Amino acid sequence: MRKPPPSGWPQATSCLFYRDAAAAITWLCEAFGFELRLKVEGEPGQIIYSELAYGGALVSVSSSARPGDDVEPGREFKTRHASPLDVGGRVTQALCLFVDDADAHCAQARAHGAVVTSEPATHDYGDDYWSDRSYGAQDCEGHAWWFMHRVRDQPAA
Repeated sequence: MRKPPPSGWPQATSCLFYRDAAAAITWLCEAFGFELRLKVEGEPGQIIYSELAYGGALVSVSSSARPGDDVEPGREFKTRHASPLDVGGRVTQALCLFVDDADAHCAQARAHGAVVTSEPATHDYGDDYWSDRSYGAQDCEGHAWWFMHRVRDQPAA
C-alpha cells in the first residue's frame, strides 16, 4: 500500500515551463481559472517555482532554461526545461482537467486568447462506459490542454 501524499498535495503534479512564466501564471489564472497558491521568484523575470491550484489539481509553473543561463551546480537538468516556443511548438504531454462546464470554460479561455484546437463536443464511449463533454486548447505558449465535464457515469458493475 502506498502512503498518501502530504496534506494539501495531490498524488501527482505536472510541471510546465514557460519563457515568460510570470505572464503565464497570470494568464492561466485568468483564462483557465487556476488560483495561485505559491510563487518563488529568482532574478528579475525568473520564476523558480510556483503552484497553481484548480480544485484538487495542482500544476507547477517555472521559467524555461535559455541558452547561456547560469545553472547552479547539481541542477544542470534544468537546462532541458523548455517551453513549446523553444522547441518549434511541439509538445510532449497534454494536461486534462475536469471543470464544472466545458462550454463555459471554453468561452472564458477563448476570451483570454486560448487557441481552441478542438471545439466542445460530447464524446460517448458506449453504454458500458461514460460520456464526457470536452474541448482542447493551447495556452499562451502552446502547451496542450483538455477540459471536460462528465455527462454520464459508467454504470456500476
